[in-house]
Formats: sequence, structure tokens, C-alpha cells
Amino acid sequence: MRGVSRSKMPKPPRRWQTFALLIIFVSYVAATVWSWTFIDMTLTTLFGGFSDLWNLITYMLPPNFDNLPTVIEATIETVWMALIGTFVSVLLSVPLAFLAARNTTPNSVVFAIGRAIITLARAIPTLVLAAVFTLALGIGPLAGILALALHSIGMIGKLFTEAVENSEEYSREAVLSTGGGKWKTVVATIVPQVTPAFIGTALYRLDINLRESAVLGFVGAGGVGFVIQTELRGLDYQRAISAVSVIFVVITIIEIVSTRLRASIIGDSLAKPGRVTERSKKREAKDQRMIIDAVTTRQLTPPMTYERKLRAMMGITFLVLLVTAIITIEMPVISSFGLLDDVWRSILRLFPPDFETAGADLWRGIAETLAIGFIATTLGLLISLPLGILSARNIMAKKFVYSTTRLFMLGLRGLPELVVAVLFVSAMGLGPVPGTLALTVGTATFMAKLIGDALEEVSSAPREAVFATGASGIQEFFSAVLPQALPNLVSQTLYMLDVNLRSSTVLGIIGGGGIGFLLLSALRVLEEQTVGAIIIVIFVIVYAIELLGSFVRWIVE
Repeated sequence: MRGVSRSKMPKPPRRWQTFALLIIFVSYVAATVWSWTFIDMTLTTLFGGFSDLWNLITYMLPPNFDNLPTVIEATIETVWMALIGTFVSVLLSVPLAFLAARNTTPNSVVFAIGRAIITLARAIPTLVLAAVFTLALGIGPLAGILALALHSIGMIGKLFTEAVENSEEYSREAVLSTGGGKWKTVVATIVPQVTPAFIGTALYRLDINLRESAVLGFVGAGGVGFVIQTELRGLDYQRAISAVSVIFVVITIIEIVSTRLRASIIGDSLAKPGRVTERSKKREAKDQRMIIDAVTTRQLTPPMTYERKLRAMMGITFLVLLVTAIITIEMPVISSFGLLDDVWRSILRLFPPDFETAGADLWRGIAETLAIGFIATTLGLLISLPLGILSARNIMAKKFVYSTTRLFMLGLRGLPELVVAVLFVSAMGLGPVPGTLALTVGTATFMAKLIGDALEEVSSAPREAVFATGASGIQEFFSAVLPQALPNLVSQTLYMLDVNLRSSTVLGIIGGGGIGFLLLSALRVLEEQTVGAIIIVIFVIVYAIELLGSFVRWIVE
């Protein structure tokens, strides 16, 4: 090849997928640049915002726990709302997932309807649903529970559907060949495969719902958010930070417990404690003996190992807490079914949508919402990349580094996103910039966890092959780790853009910019048809982003 000029050397074929990805990437960068200028974001406001927040936090300290009984009561109500809302959404999402999955749906019509329900539920933010339900049902936790349940279908139903579609087909075909019916085959072959993923998704959604239920009180839907809002409006910042600290502790504890349980259910060895003690060695040896005895004696039921006992104990604890929540929460459990007619009538009053009353304010609010979503996603991604790498246990050799990073991210995730937005608005004033910075914090911690998990899931075989050539750690990362994780990273970035566009729609409720202020104003003056117009526009934007994400995932995979 020495005698051939570089210009005449054969080049790899240019696929249309590469061109499409390039267009999408350039469009994303252009949208981010436009967003930066549209909301007048500068480096001064970016770094100054975090400085203002720190000054406010120091002013709030030390917290005043005079209202601790009220805060604890409201926090318990928040936990009950999250438990009941998650449980109801799981009950509704299980059949919906099988109807919306390509390999189990009865026909294309049911498939389209199932997908539309999941997308619609995900497109309408929880706080918007809570505000609409509060108009129909009045102030109280019932509106919040219904909002959590319906919105959670969007995420739980989507992940359940993907689990069903990704199930192994050979066992199903084998059962079908014996003459088994379609749904009996599904129950016998697919359900056992997807049950661990279902439970893991439900626990993960419980974490999210606990954070969201903590702020539903801002629209009168119950929980500790009402206490936080009241104290902030009265400029009693020390009492407000005491309420924030209590819900922070509760969220952190529940996340640690649910993470440990998810690791046990899906068999994630990386999530098990890293420090091997004499007690853990004896426990593992005992479990191995029990498994060997069960195999040799051909027991029909698996032995009660430590992990099985842990899962059973957690399952019983969840059922006890769920029953306690239903019994003790202040809402009409039985008569609430009769209120569904009021909810349905409230939904019907949103149509036909009115796009004219709000006029230019509607489209400016939508543009501001888009700008907040793009900037928060981009800034969050830039911050989360190094955090995600530092938190990956198969990338960082030193336990202190990844343990400290994960502990730091866990602490930040303990603060509900809207509470962070309230703190930024209180520190910086009204406008889209504090809302953007609040979303950036939430995006960075959430994305860092997803990136760390994606890096930990890469196959070790390509890494070992690259190491065998004498490559350095950096060369091995860029040649063997990053290419494997890239599809997940692209998918997660688009998913976060989807999430941030929905989250930015409610920032205006607390003064953080976007369409939320117009939405809250329309709700307060009972302009239901204007609310319907706003919800439709939000749905179209979110659905378009989801279609784009599916297209990009199909290309990169």
C-alpha cells in the first residue's frame, strides 16, 4: 500500500444510519445553543446560582425542629401515598404490558392502544395530574395517589413491556409445540422469566414516587410538600430545612433498602457488600451446603438461603406497610370509587382544547420549557460522565473512590427535584435559570447512576483481550468499554431529555420558568380547556422525543 496515495485508498462505506445520527447530533447541539441564548444563561449565572444556593443553605442552618411532630405526620402520609400509588400502578401495568408487548399482544389494534396508554400516562407530569385531580376530589392524599398511580404506568408499563419482549422464546415455542394454549404458555414460560425484572422495576419506581409524593403538597395533594411550601412562604427557612432534612433521611433509607433488595432479586453480585467478613463467609458456605443438599436429594422447592429469607422478609414487610397505609391514611377508601365519575367529568372538561386564550404566552412557555430541558440535560450529562466513571466498580480499582462517589450521589438523590428547585428560586429569584440549575443537579445524579450501572454491565472478554495486547487503562476504556456502553449512554441521554422536558413543565408552579406558571394560572381560574391545550402540546413534544429515542436506539444497536 506504500505506492498508493491516501486519496485513492478505499474508504469504508457511508451508511445512511451514520448520516442520520450526525444530523440528530448536530440538531441537538444547535437546540442546546439556542436554548442557552433564549433563557439568557451565562457562565456567571451558572456558577453564581450555586453560590447563591450555598448562601441560602448557610442562612437556613441550624434547622429548627419545633414543627417536628407535624413534619413526621406529613412524611408518613408521603410514604403511604408512594406505597399505595406504586402498588396500584403495578396492578394496572402488568396486564397492560402483556397487551402492549409485540410477542404477547392479541392483535395490532390492542398493541397500538396499549402503547398509546403507556405513552399518554408518561407524557403528563405527576404534579399536573395531581392539580387536575385536586379540582375534582378536593385537597387531600387521594388526588396525589391517583396522580402517582396513573403517571407511574408510563414508566412501569414501558419497562414491563420491554421485559416481556426481551424474554427468551425457545421455551415458549417448546410449550406451544406440545399443544399448550397461548396465554397458558405465557404464564408458564414468560411470567417466570420477567418476574425478577418486574419486582426490580416496581422497587425502582417506589424510589421515584417517594420523591414525587414529597412535593405533591404544593398543589394540595397531601404529603410533606405542603409543610415545606407553608414554611417557605412564611420565610421561616430554618423550619423549612428541618422538613427537607426529615424527608431526605427517609428517602435515603428507603433507597438503600430497595437497592439491596433489587440486587438480591436480580442476582447482582456487584451490589453485594464488598467487605468479606468471617460471618459472611460462614453464611455463604452454609447456603452452598443447602443448595448441594437440595440438588442431591432432588427437592422440589429451592432451599431457604439467606437471600431467599431476605426477600421473603422484605415481601412480608411491604404487605404489612401497604395494609397499614390503606387503613391509616386519611382518605375514603371505599367511597373513593364513587368519586371516579367526578374525575372523569373533570377530564372531559379539558376538551375541546383552547389554544387561543393563552395566545403567545402558550408558545413562549413551551419554548422556555424546551430550552430548560435541553440545557439541563446537556449540563447534567457533562457532570455525570466523570461521576459515572468514578462510581463504576469494574473501572475504578480503588474501593474508596467508587464508594465515596456513590455515597455522594446517594446524598444528592435524597433531595426531591422540586424541593431543590424551590431552594434555587428562593436563592436566585423567579425565572428559568434557577429551574434549569435545579434540573441539572437532578439530571447529573440520576445520569451518573445510570452511566455507572451501564459501565458495570459491559462484558469482560473484550477488556481482557485488549489488556492482553499491552494496552493502558485509558486505551482499554476507550476501545473495549466505551463502545459496549455507548448504545445505553445514547438511550439514557434521550430518556433524560424526555424526563426533563416533562419535569420542566411544572417548574413554573414554584417560579422556575416554563409552561408551569401558565398551567397553574389556568387551573386556578378554572380554564380547563386551556389546560387541555397545554397538556396536548406537552404530549406531542414528549411523544416526538420518545419516537426519536427509539429511532436512535435502533440505529446504534
